[in-house]
Amino acid sequence: MLFILALMLFLPIWPLPACEAQDSHTVKLIDGAKKEGSLIWYTSTSVEDIKRIFDAFNKKYPFIKTEFYNAGSARVFNRILNEGRVGKVFFDVVAVRGVETHQLINGGFLQRYMSPEASAYPQGFKDARGYWVDYFDAYNIIAYNTKLVPKDQAPKSWEDLLDPKWKSKISMDEEMYSWYAAIAVAWGRERAQRYMRALAKQDIQLRSGQTLIAQLMAAGEFHMGVALAHRIEKMKEQGAPVEWVTTLDPVTVSLHPLAVAAKAPHANSAKLFIDFLLSKEGQQLVLAIGRTPSRPGIDTKMQAKNLKLFPIAPELGEHYNQYQKEFREIFRQ
Repeated sequence: MLFILALMLFLPIWPLPACEAQDSHTVKLIDGAKKEGSLIWYTSTSVEDIKRIFDAFNKKYPFIKTEFYNAGSARVFNRILNEGRVGKVFFDVVAVRGVETHQLINGGFLQRYMSPEASAYPQGFKDARGYWVDYFDAYNIIAYNTKLVPKDQAPKSWEDLLDPKWKSKISMDEEMYSWYAAIAVAWGRERAQRYMRALAKQDIQLRSGQTLIAQLMAAGEFHMGVALAHRIEKMKEQGAPVEWVTTLDPVTVSLHPLAVAAKAPHANSAKLFIDFLLSKEGQQLVLAIGRTPSRPGIDTKMQAKNLKLFPIAPELGEHYNQYQKEFREIFRQ
């Protein structure tokens, strides 16, 4: 016995495993959340998706009353701005586009919170300063109607859209400003503008809404279009004659950052919610509602590890108006 006690005195004291440290972190948040008893989420996410996420969260933490306000990202941003002007803070968590997220950071509306789950997310899909983590993605890709475009003739790159045979047969959303900005950063401004001007000469069919574009393409109105990968995957599952190109460089990624209010009325509940949504369990739920989870290894069907992903940095919002103006000028809107 004396030998064992002596041995224990000289053994190194190792730090707690990450799982135990995280458990301690969660216990502390739970204690605080029980006192708060509420959570308010401002988001551009659909009502249907919000309810499914909250149902799972409430099952895990039934002592937290959940509420939400949902609208387009710009409207959510303006609501926060207007509330701030009169000295009010009603929201705890916010999830809007990267552009608005960056503006909220600059305006002092968000606080740093590095969730223990954030370590699982790669660079570019979380803020290096700890303000946000991306919880689901939207991949901007080229999709095509398989009845009109044989697989061996389908584009392999963005440059392939410039082939004269595709003139008047390509559709794109009329507000692809973030995609344009990301290509400009990825390729460099000169190359990107040269490409965009050439693409505009292809008589691009501009429409409002990528869901509409995917539906019209599937119906045969267009041969191909710039679409969102997860929507095309869902349409494939439903039997639509569509496919998408996996060899693009880059595949620009629209992020959906999740962040805590700087003066969150229910900060512990907010952090608990973010930990939940970023966890494997939460990301499996994101997948189940038809989105592309940001956490690697969750969506095995999408094979993100084989794609040349280029996350659209929220900081591009600093020059968003300029990119918007250039896009409109090039595509003659």
